[in-house]
Amino acid sequence: MSKSPPLTILHVDMDAFYASVEVRDNPSLAGLPVCVGGPASSRGVISAASYEARKFGVHSAQPTALARRKCPNMVLLPPDFDRYTAVSKQIMGIFRRYTPTVEPLSLDEAFLDVAGSERLFGDAREVAVRVRADILRETGLVASVGVAPTKFLAKLASDLDKPDGLRVIERDQIREVLDPLPVSKIFGVGPRTARRLNQQGIETIADLAKLPREQVQAEYGASGLWIHDLAHGIDLRRVSSQRVEKSHGMERTFAKDIGDFDELGNMLLSFSEEVAFTLRDKGLRGRTVTLKARYADFRTITRTRTLEFATNLGPRIYATSKQLLDRIERQPLRLLGVQVSRLEDVRQPAQGSLFGGAENGRKGEGSREAWLASSEKLAAATESMDELRRRYGRRTVVPASLLRQLKQADDGRTEPKPAAAEDGQ
Repeated sequence: MSKSPPLTILHVDMDAFYASVEVRDNPSLAGLPVCVGGPASSRGVISAASYEARKFGVHSAQPTALARRKCPNMVLLPPDFDRYTAVSKQIMGIFRRYTPTVEPLSLDEAFLDVAGSERLFGDAREVAVRVRADILRETGLVASVGVAPTKFLAKLASDLDKPDGLRVIERDQIREVLDPLPVSKIFGVGPRTARRLNQQGIETIADLAKLPREQVQAEYGASGLWIHDLAHGIDLRRVSSQRVEKSHGMERTFAKDIGDFDELGNMLLSFSEEVAFTLRDKGLRGRTVTLKARYADFRTITRTRTLEFATNLGPRIYATSKQLLDRIERQPLRLLGVQVSRLEDVRQPAQGSLFGGAENGRKGEGSREAWLASSEKLAAATESMDELRRRYGRRTVVPASLLRQLKQADDGRTEPKPAAAEDGQ
């Protein structure tokens, strides 16, 4: 019989982080329904909502216009990510006093593995108590903490007694805690999978756990094995302080729907250059380019293409994303974005597929050698421009076709944001 994992994993989640920072820095907002996000007039979304606002049904990722209808008296503030990042660094510093094994998930949450810290600070529960007290004393903010033998259970525990909660799931409590919860609480079970399970009469985690593992695998494939294991509290993932960024992207919600695909193409060029610069700045490159588009009726689609060779060059990313844009239905869009994933360190040697020696399968101009040679020329030309951007600002060097678009952004017509810049719950 395998030995049960020790109770050493913490999941720390700051409560309504962005909104809480705003209230801390402006005490007159205490007790009010405070939200952080973009204005309704420019089709903004809520990034964070205080618990006072949540009582009205307001939550993150909700359109600001809808949030305003639910809570007419809400206080809406623009996000200040520089300030939130500074506070996040302070909180992560507190975590690292107790263990070097800290895995940040976002600005406001992280996993900690406190194995080996018992002699200095006590068991995992005691560390959780200390961490919460330190955060409150040094930042004036409140955190909820879950303690459990696995990452899945620790994250689940931190959410059970929010806000200002501390929940420990002991090994002999796993079934008691999991069984009554809806299957949607399992990490990896999204709304579509939850509906599918519900249609089969599987409402709770207990219902799922009772099914034979082979049956769930036959119905849901590899993801079936994963969710069945989690339904039994089994999660072999370890906390890693060497967390690698998996993707980087940028998207924009427009003040008015845009049906001019030439204008949308120029926006893609802007996004591609911005994403590429950030990847180069972080020493990364990626192989998969994803286009995200949302139509006026809120229908959202994604289109993806995987390159044979990883890149962090704007023209490469733009050429691929523009091909994807040209293939979608030509209806006005309310949102457009581009993302690069399957990232790797630029120090890795460039390698292509085992099958076919070219990005497009041809020889000559499309050969591996031609691709790499042209990439080297682009990289050399880009290097000096990057230095100017770092020294004088990112808009110092931009393609001429983007000058009009930058002016429109300055005039407040559109509002860009990173592809995943919303506050966690």
